[in-house]
Amino acid sequence: MSLLQEWRDYAYANDMQSRSGQLFWANYFNMEKEAYQKLLANPDKVWEGTVASLAKEFDMELNYFVGFLDGINDSLITPNPIEEMEEDTKVSLAFDKEKLFYNMVEAKAEWLYGLKEWESLLSKERRKELYKQQKASGTIVKGKKIGRNDPCPCGSGKKYKRCCGARE
Repeated sequence: MSLLQEWRDYAYANDMQSRSGQLFWANYFNMEKEAYQKLLANPDKVWEGTVASLAKEFDMELNYFVGFLDGINDSLITPNPIEEMEEDTKVSLAFDKEKLFYNMVEAKAEWLYGLKEWESLLSKERRKELYKQQKASGTIVKGKKIGRNDPCPCGSGKKYKRCCGARE
């Protein structure tokens, strides 16, 4: 079984409704926050190594670090092979700042996109833009409704009710 599957089996066995599940996730989110603070405080540092060595460098247990890698993978410049990684798999944490911020907003992780470390990485205006952009991406905009007597959008020149509207 891969490290990622072990993490998912372990983590998602902890129900958020139970007391133990709430404690587990609170503990994980605290470790995740510390890892992001370290990562964002040193944006020019090249964070590369094996999964096990980076887990030590971030002072996290291996399975928790795998969860961190799972969360950040979509924000990396080059995604890691998380599905099949083992302890000795080489990984990189080179991230795209804007993509990472955007993905944190998408995940509704206010404890992460609200970190003070973002202030030195992205301007307040850019963070607002990315926030609005992400929120707007989930908004469904319905097109104008075609009236029965409007020209048919298929271009036939007939009224909608006599053309494509008659099929419905």
